[in-house]
Amino acid sequence: MAWAIFETILMAFLGTFGAAIVALPLAFAAASNFSPLRGVRFAMRRVFDFVRGVDGLIWTIILSRAFGPGPMTGALAILITDTGSFGKTFSEALENIDEKQVEGIRSTGANGVQRARFGVIPQVTPVLLSQVLYYLESNTRSATVIGAIVGGGIGLMLTQAIITQKDWEEVAYYMVLIVLMVMLMDTVSGWLRRRLIKGE
Repeated sequence: MAWAIFETILMAFLGTFGAAIVALPLAFAAASNFSPLRGVRFAMRRVFDFVRGVDGLIWTIILSRAFGPGPMTGALAILITDTGSFGKTFSEALENIDEKQVEGIRSTGANGVQRARFGVIPQVTPVLLSQVLYYLESNTRSATVIGAIVGGGIGLMLTQAIITQKDWEEVAYYMVLIVLMVMLMDTVSGWLRRRLIKGE
């Protein structure tokens, strides 16, 4: 049971943070103030629309046919879906930065990477962290459903208990564990948000 819960949380963690890592550099290509080529911006935004427009369960079914069942397939499905959501959110955050801070960094002779590191990233970090932590909390619930499809985590155990019509007390037990797991992730996510963003 502990291993099943760990698998579910691992699917959510790998999918969420993997998507954030992939989406951040792509968001620079989709932001109008960082990507001067209109065609590149348009293409990146349509890619984000496509991958987030297809539901995570559909990606789960497609990936399970390609890679077989398992927790990693579930993590990849979350990663693909969240890459589109993060890409859109991150690019909008980049477009709303204060350009005066970037100009101040540029006046010191900093190159493009240094301007992004010291003038851009500190401004968008609160938005990025808030979104990532919120999606981590949400994906914990999604990983339960995805696990029931691709054969991983506590979602699989719940599905097996229902299909085999075992003692329904066991089904209720799994459901209570899922609710407690989500509540735990909500608490941890809220604590990290306050700690990392507000400094409390």
